[in-house]
This record gives sequence, structure tokens and C-alpha cells, in this order.
Amino acid sequence: MKKNNLLEESVRLSLEQYLSDLGDSDPNDMYDMVIRCVERPIIEIAMARAQQNQSKAALMLGMTRNTLRKKLIFHKLIPQD
Repeated sequence: MKKNNLLEESVRLSLEQYLSDLGDSDPNDMYDMVIRCVERPIIEIAMARAQQNQSKAALMLGMTRNTLRKKLIFHKLIPQD
């Protein structure tokens, strides 16, 4: 049996709890909700690890610096020019 990825299992458990908490209500926009919840901390951690160097953080994240910059502005992690 394949050992589950700890992060993947944590997300799975959180989503199961979220759905349980909803009761009979139907979830809406689950995908976008999860992406919003996960994207900001990933970016914050990458930026901290890269000592706020956007080029290094973008490389860690597997995206272009321009894409990272847009996400930093979207999440209000840097001021908009």
C-alpha cells in the first residue's frame, strides 16, 4: 500500500471536515476556495525562504517572476505600483 503524502492527507481531512460542517448544504466553488486558502501561504513561505527575492521565489514555485508578482499584489503581500 502506497504511503499518502502528508500534505495531501491534511488537505483531504480538512475538506472532509468542511463538508461535514456544511451538513445538508451543498458546497460552492470548492476548487477556488482551496486554491485561495493554499496559494497565499505557499507564496509567503517561498518569499521568506528566498529572503524576499522574487526571482528566487518564482523559481522555487515553478512560475515566472511576472506571475508571482501578480499573485503578490492579488494577495496584498506587496503594494500595488
